[in-house]
Amino acid sequence: MTTIIKQDDLISSIADALQFISYYHPVDFIQAVHEAYEKEENPAAKDAMAQILINSRMCAEGHRPICQDTGIVTVFVDVGMQVLFDGDMPLEDMINEGVRQAYKHPDNVLRASILSDPDGARKNTGDNTPAIINYKIVPGNKVDIHVAAKGGGSEAKSKFAMLNPSDSVVDWVLKVVPTMGAGWCPPGILGIGVGGTAEKAMLLAKEALLEPINIQELQKKGAENRPEELRLELYEKVNRLGIGAQGLGGLTTVLDVKVKDFPSHAANKAVAVIPNCAATRHTHFTLDGSGPSLQTPPNLEDWPKITREVNPNTRQVNLDNITSDDIAQWQPGDTLLLSGKLLTGRDAAHKRIVDMLAKGEELPVDLKGRFIYYVGPVDPVREEVVGPAGPTTATRMDKFTRTVLEQTGLLGMVGKAERGDAAIEAIKDNKAVYLMAVGGSAYLVSKAIVGAKVVGFEDLGMEAIYEFDVKDMPVTVAVDVQGESVHKAGPQLWKAKIEERVVTIK
Repeated sequence: MTTIIKQDDLISSIADALQFISYYHPVDFIQAVHEAYEKEENPAAKDAMAQILINSRMCAEGHRPICQDTGIVTVFVDVGMQVLFDGDMPLEDMINEGVRQAYKHPDNVLRASILSDPDGARKNTGDNTPAIINYKIVPGNKVDIHVAAKGGGSEAKSKFAMLNPSDSVVDWVLKVVPTMGAGWCPPGILGIGVGGTAEKAMLLAKEALLEPINIQELQKKGAENRPEELRLELYEKVNRLGIGAQGLGGLTTVLDVKVKDFPSHAANKAVAVIPNCAATRHTHFTLDGSGPSLQTPPNLEDWPKITREVNPNTRQVNLDNITSDDIAQWQPGDTLLLSGKLLTGRDAAHKRIVDMLAKGEELPVDLKGRFIYYVGPVDPVREEVVGPAGPTTATRMDKFTRTVLEQTGLLGMVGKAERGDAAIEAIKDNKAVYLMAVGGSAYLVSKAIVGAKVVGFEDLGMEAIYEFDVKDMPVTVAVDVQGESVHKAGPQLWKAKIEERVVTIK
């Protein structure tokens, strides 16, 4: 029997789904993070997960984005062969109109992160379109749609290889996961695609991330096929790496490992890994011709009520009178609460700063003795001074770090995840520091921002230089003035602890 799907029903369903996933984590994800939080033994990693859980509940209650990076929209559409669409737009345009409406919703504006001309002008499209859309024509008279919003930090850590048929998928995954660093904001989920061709393996890995977290059920029943065997083996062995929450070292790096495979050529074994971060966002709906399919709000009782434990060694820091002597006292892993004036700047701002320095031009703001926060915030709504404003991946700024430190007198930086060796050397040589804020806690962080104004490069939109007034913004010392990195020491320590425990048990 033929089903008529109205154009407006599809558009409104897409828009509703994207608004929904911007502030509601999947319940299975929250339960998995809470379980990991309860068993975590590293205080720094436990606190990071506490911030993720607190942030998630705040977003669910306040209907504001889980992460400032509201993602690139990915849609999987299964269209029944007996479906007809009532409208004047191609299906791709309908979906993109839904994206447009979602990201411009006045009550919950979502950050537009999509740039056209990616190797040229890199101009923001302004409404987060176009989406990445994957179609299947299937039997039936319904339209089945999975919608996800994928953050750039986790997507940037995707890996692919064309292995020899005799090569081990497990060995390859265990080799590449440590190279991903912490920019994908663990604890999260690994999607793995095996087989097919290069593009098919990547698609399988992305599609696998839509599946529910159920590794504990699989552990109880046991593997029945090769993908399930890979899931069990990789879940155990990746967590033994000791990378931990936010790369700080700990017992849980992945909450689940999802594997999908596809027949391949006899000469090939394509394998892809795509991680989902602490801002895991996806949902599903079906259109059957009866009207739009709107999301049902979850029960907030499923969100644990977590409070952060106060670290007795926490330092109160006034950024307005901070000195080189002050920061020389900080040690990797120290918890700080920042108050005062904090500048912002990320990729585009750093490139422009370096270009201006090379030309001898005056910068719009003096960086000497200041701290800069790598962030591109969401636009504020209602009484907010700024929208969700969590950190972006710091390694993208590594190539600018030495120039900026040496030529401006910048004292410190705040971002997400680890720094590379070149940046660490620059930090050490200039007696600067790098502080880490928790990725996946953007709304929580924004509550520490009590004032915000643009002070440079206003044309860059969310990548402009802001000056934030912050009050008790929580951060961790990640690289001290001696160049000691908590992201190197922490995982090494916890990998050794986990291996010692495994050996002892055996």
